[in-house]
Amino acid sequence: RTCLACPGLAKVVAHHMQVVESGMDKILQTLSERVTAARDLESLTRPLLEMLEAVTGLESTYLTEIDVGQSTQHIRYARNVAGLQIPEGAAVDWSDTLCRRAIDEGRLFTDNVTECWGDSQAARAMGIRTYLSSPVRTPSGLLYGTLCGASAEQKPLVAGSEELVAFFARLIAEHVEREQLLLQLQRANDELSRQALCDPLTGLPNRRALMQELTRLFSLSDRAGHPVLIAFIDLDGFKQINDTHGHEAGDRLLTTMARQLGSALRRGDMLARMGGDEFVVVGMGPIPGEETLEAAVQRFRHRLFEHSVLQLPIQSRVLHYPGASVGVVAVDPAHTSVDEALRQADASMYEVKRQRRALG
Repeated sequence: RTCLACPGLAKVVAHHMQVVESGMDKILQTLSERVTAARDLESLTRPLLEMLEAVTGLESTYLTEIDVGQSTQHIRYARNVAGLQIPEGAAVDWSDTLCRRAIDEGRLFTDNVTECWGDSQAARAMGIRTYLSSPVRTPSGLLYGTLCGASAEQKPLVAGSEELVAFFARLIAEHVEREQLLLQLQRANDELSRQALCDPLTGLPNRRALMQELTRLFSLSDRAGHPVLIAFIDLDGFKQINDTHGHEAGDRLLTTMARQLGSALRRGDMLARMGGDEFVVVGMGPIPGEETLEAAVQRFRHRLFEHSVLQLPIQSRVLHYPGASVGVVAVDPAHTSVDEALRQADASMYEVKRQRRALG
């Protein structure tokens, strides 16, 4: 019988414990540094794979992501240090994996894969003999994937390995959930920003978005020496259509008009709904010497007016809409403010409206 009281053996045991404690201290220190410095899932996972390999002695350590709906398991990140090569980026059938079998049986480790799960074609093809894994479940209970170690050789279970892989899996799961929450928040913020700048009926930019775009265009045009074209569009007879045929018909007129006016835009133009039955189109004017401002204004107005003429199906009849009043101005940003430019375009539109009424 071995006696721990023997001085020689006691020294050996004490030295072994010091080595283990020193190794664990180093791992914990490295872990603390890497987790704190992790910017994303990859920068967290790769050091954990390295530490897992150092502790377990397994040839390959890897993180997988599971798509249960598609029955697919993807190898996201892998560390391979010997003959067994787990290919990063590979995808396998989830139903054939050792990971699924380990989760179903609640087994974290085996040094005889053939005996336990000899029916796994993927494991047999790669020659996996020793396998260690832990499911990566987020705090909310979602199964994200698995954290694994594998070897083509028979390897003993190193004391504490199961606890370590489970601990690393929890760290990854918490990080995954944080990333998912941040992504959801970002998407929600993007949607709120989109809604804040978007007209809910037509989907066009609203007045706020228009003012931002005009400010940008004015700054750009001032540097480039281009004028800015601004078209103010008012739907004559809109109230009568609303009163006669109902608000649904009025909404259909607005959405159809938005679609048709949108098809008249040049590259770089913006169409916005100011509110009610008013639209505004803004864009760059001609390069000096390329075309007269008057010709550019008339061409812009004519194109928009043509696209404001439409046929609107209403119940059993088709309403012919004869076109909107379109006023266009070309302004020099160096001498005109955004608000004043909009007032000029609005005044131009009302002059067109007055002339149309005068003609009957």
